[in-house]
Order: sequence, then C-alpha cells, then structure tokens
Amino acid sequence: MLRYISLIFLFIITGCSEQADQKQIIHQAVAIESSDECHLCGMLISNFSGPKGELFRKGITKADGEQVKKFCSTRDMFSFYLDPENKRNVTTILVHDMSKAPWDSPKDEFFINARQAWFVIDSSQTGAMGKTLASFSLQSDADAFAAEFGGRVIDFNAVNYESLQ
Repeated sequence: MLRYISLIFLFIITGCSEQADQKQIIHQAVAIESSDECHLCGMLISNFSGPKGELFRKGITKADGEQVKKFCSTRDMFSFYLDPENKRNVTTILVHDMSKAPWDSPKDEFFINARQAWFVIDSSQTGAMGKTLASFSLQSDADAFAAEFGGRVIDFNAVNYESLQ
C-alpha cells in the first residue's frame, strides 16, 4: 500500500515539474534578429550597443496568447513597462547581464530575469537612446561597473520614471 502511495506521489510531482518546465520554456528569451525593431521607438535593435530588453505581455484575448516585445535599450523597455496599463499585463521581463555580455553587442544567451537584476543608472556608458540602465545579475558586478563608469546602483523595484531621465 505504501509503495502505491509513493508511486502516485512521484507521478504527481513529476507532472507538476513538467508543467513548470514548460512554463519556463515559454518565457525564455526570443532571439533578437537583425531585422527586429524596438517596440517603443522603431529603431533596429541590433544596430546599437548596450543592454537590450524583452518583455512578455498577455494578449488582449485568449487567442492572442502572450506577445513578446523587444527593445533597443533597457531605458525604452522600462519606459514601456512603467505605463500602468502595460505593467499589469506583463508576465516576464528579461534584460542582458552586462557582466557576461559584451557592451558593443550583447548576446541572446545572456538574458536574465529583470525582476531579480541590479541596475546602474546615470553611468557614462550609453545605449541606443543615450542614457540607459546597465543591468547585472549580481549586485557586486553592478557596484564594480558603477565604480568604473559612474552612476548609482538600484534594484528592479526602484526603477521609476525619474531613474530614466
């Protein structure tokens, strides 16, 4: 009897684990192609240096599913995200980890969860639209970047319209 209960429990855990894995796959970064335009400003994303951003937004109808929005800079991405209408419909936000990605051409494999990232604002490094928020997975890397290029380190929850100025 105990063996059967253990097997049933194992199947339940495995099923839940598979569903969680499927959900994570849905929210992985979508490759930035050379023809992709920034959702906010329309500029070609790959033509510019600095961290980029992607966010997944719930569709208007169930048939729409989730839509990925790509941005040429973290500044443009946050400008879009901070709008209350957009903010409540965003499920996942991704940014480049600039401790691993080269500033001149960040690679898709270095996207991280923006909600867990650290950001340097007001640094001397620029992105597509001038000032940008340099993004890092570790606070120590953000601190080191700020020491080299100036700026101030903040977490995701501290990002607001003032920090985009």
